[in-house]
Amino acid sequence: MENGGRPSLCQFILLGTTSVVTAALYSVYRQKARVSQELKGAKKVHLGEDLKSILSEAPGKCVPYAVIEGAVRSVKETLNSQFVENCKGVIQRLTLQEHKMVWNRTTHLWNDCSKIIHQRTNTVPFDLVPHEDGVDVAVRVLKPLDSVDLGLETVYEKFHPSIQSFTDVIGHYISGERPKGIQETEEMLKVGATLTGVGELVLDNNSVRLQPPKQGMQYYLSSQDFDSLLQRQESSVRLWKVLALVFGFATCATLFFILRKQYLQRQERLRLKQMQEEFQEHEAQLLSRAKPEDRESLKSACVVCLSSFKSCVFLECGHVCSCTECYRALPVPKKCPICRQAITRVIPLYNS
Repeated sequence: MENGGRPSLCQFILLGTTSVVTAALYSVYRQKARVSQELKGAKKVHLGEDLKSILSEAPGKCVPYAVIEGAVRSVKETLNSQFVENCKGVIQRLTLQEHKMVWNRTTHLWNDCSKIIHQRTNTVPFDLVPHEDGVDVAVRVLKPLDSVDLGLETVYEKFHPSIQSFTDVIGHYISGERPKGIQETEEMLKVGATLTGVGELVLDNNSVRLQPPKQGMQYYLSSQDFDSLLQRQESSVRLWKVLALVFGFATCATLFFILRKQYLQRQERLRLKQMQEEFQEHEAQLLSRAKPEDRESLKSACVVCLSSFKSCVFLECGHVCSCTECYRALPVPKKCPICRQAITRVIPLYNS
């Protein structure tokens, strides 16, 4: 805190940073809480023979936000895994990811870095059907790639390390990048896998569709059951809430510290002003009572002890108000008794 009582630049930066981070964390927390509340309010619909009758009785023949669980079944063809035999699915994602070490010029350390250099996703139409046999009902899943939680299973993963010559190693050290290799991954949504869908359930021309919901609600196609999905969302809400509270407390603590320092500075200034007024009043009384020949000596008296003469100049404020003995008795850090500025230098004063 400066002598004027104003907060320092570092305190302003700290207060602004914690405030911005708190606002950002609170915004994410509110969004996560809204998603969790929407999930709690989703209507659970059983995938059975009465599904079409339930939808036909619903307003607009649709449930705006429904939860339905079933097994994956392809409509026509299936996708075959490129690496695993007899592995069939309806969604296939092939990924090539580059791994390398990058030299950090700030920390002077090698850091792991990865980048997706190629990714391709293949899909075929598929339905959700009941696990029980003999139930003739199916739900067509639309736009599965729009879901925020696509329950893909990793069926193949292999790391291909890079082969480097001696000259390559030297060049990589000079450039600051050391390739480690390429990771090849295949993920699939297998036929027969259990899938939990959360979205808009619509009855259209005697066929049932699950599609992304309207009004900005989240679309889920998860391999987890609904209770696990909801529990995961609630855990995420609690985490963001704790982070928002921690940074909010830090913001409040910083603001309290700044305000408290300002208050103490103001009280100190008022106390010093009162002391100056009392001293001036006391000095005026002494001068009024003193004999004419003693008034000059009183004006030159030390403001601390009022017995010795002023014998030093305080810098940088320039006040001449104290004797050398009283200056030495001042507490550390030494401050001018008049203006309370820090004393950086003292120049002796000689009266001829």
